[in-house]
Order: sequence, then C-alpha cells, then structure tokens
Amino acid sequence: MSIRRREFMQMASVTAGATLLGAAACNPTDQAIAKPISWQSELKSMTADDIPITVEERKSRIARAQELMIANKIQAIVIDSGTALNYFTGIRWWPSERTAVAIIPAQGEIAYVCPAFEESRFRELISVGNQVVVWQEDESPYQKIADVLRTRNYTSGTIGMEERLRFFIYDGIRKAAPQFNYVSADPVTMNCRMIKSAAELALMQKASDITVAAIKAGISQLKEGMSQGDLNNIISEAHTLLGAPGGGGLILFAESSAYPHGSTKPRTLKKGDIVLMDCGCSIQGYSSDITRTVVFGAPPTKRQQEIWDLEKKSQDAGFAAAVLGKPCEDIDHAARKVITDAGFGPGYKLPGLPHRTGHGIGMDGHEWGNAVNGNKQLLHAGMCFSIEPTIAIPGEFGVRLEDCVYMTEQGPKWFSPVATAIDKPFG
Repeated sequence: MSIRRREFMQMASVTAGATLLGAAACNPTDQAIAKPISWQSELKSMTADDIPITVEERKSRIARAQELMIANKIQAIVIDSGTALNYFTGIRWWPSERTAVAIIPAQGEIAYVCPAFEESRFRELISVGNQVVVWQEDESPYQKIADVLRTRNYTSGTIGMEERLRFFIYDGIRKAAPQFNYVSADPVTMNCRMIKSAAELALMQKASDITVAAIKAGISQLKEGMSQGDLNNIISEAHTLLGAPGGGGLILFAESSAYPHGSTKPRTLKKGDIVLMDCGCSIQGYSSDITRTVVFGAPPTKRQQEIWDLEKKSQDAGFAAAVLGKPCEDIDHAARKVITDAGFGPGYKLPGLPHRTGHGIGMDGHEWGNAVNGNKQLLHAGMCFSIEPTIAIPGEFGVRLEDCVYMTEQGPKWFSPVATAIDKPFG
C-alpha cells in the first residue's frame, strides 16, 4: 500500500471515530431540535476499494516455495485444507474427514487430490494449476497422493508436511509411501507466509482501520449496567456495518480484566471500572488485532493511572526494540524489563506480564514471529506482529495496550494509531 493511501485510510478511520466520540458534546438545544441519529447510521462500509490477492501473486508464492524446497532439499510439500491452501491457491475448503490436499512439487505444476464426488465443485475454485486427482469413497486418498509423487518421478527423498496437516492424513501418506523421509514444511511455508507483500499489508491495514473505528463505536456506547456481552455485540455490529462481518472480540470489565483471556464470572459495568477491549476482524482473509484499556464514567484512580502509564512505557520499549536483523525475543525482553523493573514478576509470574509480549499475525490471528523469550528468529522487512505487554494484577484489574506493527527497511511501523493517554485510546 502506498504511504498516501495508508495515511488517507487512517485519517478516515480517525474521523469516523471522532464523530462518534464527539456526539455527546453536541449542544443540548441542537440535540432537542435535531432528529436523533443512531450510532449505527454513522458507520459505513470501508471495503469498497479492497483489492484481493491476485492469481499472479499466488503463482509467485508457489515459485518462492519451490525455491525454498530446492534450497532445503525437499521434493514436495503436502498442504491440508485450511489457511495455507488459501494462501498458495486461493481455495477455501473446509477440512472435513475426507482428505483434500494440494501437493506442490519442487519443480512443475501444483496438483490437487480431492473426493471424486466433490470434483466439480473443487474445480470451480481452482485458479492456479489444473491437475486434479480424485478418490472414490472406497479408495485410499493416501495412495492417490503417493501416485502423484510417483508420476513426478519422486521415488525417494524428503517430503514436507505443512504444519496444520492433520495426523491421520500424514499417517496415511507415510504408510502408502514409506520410501520417503517426512519432515516439517515450516522452512518453506513459514518463510513464505511470514514475509508480507504490499498487497497483504494493504489488506491488514484495512482490517486495522475497521477495528479502530469499531472500538471507537463501542467506547461511544458505554453505559452503566451493560454487560460485557452487550459491549461485544455493539463492537461486532460495528464491524459488520464497516464491512467486516464476524469481527468482535474479548470484552472485560473491572477485576475480569486481570484474566488475559477472560473470566467465567458475568459482570456489569460500573462507573470507575476498567474496560478492556481486545478486538479484531478479517478482510479478504487478513487479520487485525487491537486492544484498548480505558476507565468508564470517572477519572482514573491513582493506581489505574500508574499501571496504565507503566503499560504504555512497556509497549513503547517493545516497539523501540523491534530492529531489523535483531531477534524477536529482544522485543519481549525490552517490554518485560520495564514491568519487572517496576517490581512486578519476575519473568512470567503474577502480578505482572504472564504471557509473551506479542505474536505474529497475517491470515491467521496468531502466526510465526512471536515476541517471546527464546525466539531467535531475526526480524526482516515484511514481518508483522503484535506488541501487547499485558499487566495483570489478580484481584484488582489488568491493562493491555495492543497494536500490530509491520517491519519496513526503515524499521517498525504501527498499523493503528497508538494510545497516548488513558482517555485518548487512539492518540
């Protein structure tokens, strides 16, 4: 995405949110005269200019995968139905008990194996390659996969298994073709998917812009007595109106915010409560993930303000540590040090930061490139990940600020406008 377009989209999302957040500040007389406007009417779809990933880009992904296979001495990789199949081929296929896979050889055209009665529907989805090998209900799909490998003149060597390929498929293939050595395909699939193209970054930017506007809509509708589910429903509806159905997230009030993934106890909102909103959506298969923490209906207490400020300092430290050529773990070390230096932890102990500082993101909400101790993966331009050093204090509250970044040749760039104060969640 061009810098001009990104800046325009960010300004558009900020403007949309400002309209919502500023509604309560209208002149009371004007409100009495004017016809009431629902918050929903302020939200319009932001997806009209989305550009899907092209067939040409998918072909270039396969070509890159083949380069990596040759470099890693892998004859072919087998890809199950799921995200990786979509990434390389554009095919969205539900991973049922009936095997349907793609086989990418180190040289030559991609091939597919699918149930015979699904062939016509499967072919409708194909935009890359044209070889489809089918298996009848009383036949072995694994033998068909072995046959494809044999027709490519592969009689021995190494076959890569995509990380989410289910065990029953792997087990069937290795029994049908025991002459091969089977390894993880991560050196191929991970190194393809982890580095995003300009087209991928544009879709992730759009997803982020929409989630920013949806969270702003949620904040504008905070009301005493509402439940966590009520707020989630509002944010989910906002995502839908903005063009991202299925968006939403995790909403936590008060003490529940100390549980990074929530509590089973129902809560209703009271003045002075911490409100934590961890939300995201998907646009053309690409994800956003943003968390904001605010205080509802009253000035923050000294304790709330101190912890929020510490969280902000920790996130800033993580961002500063995202340096090209340095390991992912440096981000975690820098963000965690701010928190432990303040007396929390140490390490992953509570109260403090109990989880990794960030996770990779792309087509899946969580991908490779985690900011966690021990991850020596070096940072490269095109990598995308979150920076979200939660501070959890059981029995009190938790604070999380989460924004995702993409690495450029000049360093990290935020996808979303970062919080600048406890009452300024988007700058």
